[in-house]
Amino acid sequence: MGAAMAAEAEQERGERATPENWMYPPPDGWTYDQVKELILPYDWELVDGKIVVRGATVWWHDLVRDELYFRLRSARVEPFGVNVERWTMLDERNAPKPDVVVFDKRGLDSSTLDCTPAKNTVLAVEVVSTGSRRHDRILKPGLYAEAGIPSYWRIERDENDLPVVHEFWLHHETGVYAPSPERPVHTGKLVTSVPFPVDIDLRSLTEG
Repeated sequence: MGAAMAAEAEQERGERATPENWMYPPPDGWTYDQVKELILPYDWELVDGKIVVRGATVWWHDLVRDELYFRLRSARVEPFGVNVERWTMLDERNAPKPDVVVFDKRGLDSSTLDCTPAKNTVLAVEVVSTGSRRHDRILKPGLYAEAGIPSYWRIERDENDLPVVHEFWLHHETGVYAPSPERPVHTGKLVTSVPFPVDIDLRSLTEG
């Protein structure tokens, strides 16, 4: 029996993903319960039942992500929390890792939580990098919208290496993200009232 056939037979018996079989998902895809204990030598997330390896990021991406996280932590009000690169449970076969999430802490036990539930997530943020452009611009916002996450920010890098924030809100009639009616694109400063009042000098995100 070939490796792929053996892996599929194991999965049909309810086996968990392992370093040897993770690339052979069952016909319906992996569930989060099957993959949550998987240890690989690289970062990954679960998308449509498949384990997707997260590409390496550049210094600019990580600096903008981390500095934005600190600014949001400083600006947050109760009952909100902020986290970085934490699995967000959209459904049993989709647990991506947004670069930053803002969530409602009510009803959550941080001592036992391993995923941010979609129903508690109020904002997902992706910082676009060369290897993630298609996912951050098309795939992930579609998944986040389908899960009902109210707001999405996509952060791009302009020609001067400064962050540009594209702010979207969930259009409940169509079920997709639409540009924010207040200020869809933020350059220079990020000023918004959603999910709580934020006023951030975007240049400062790259000064670390």
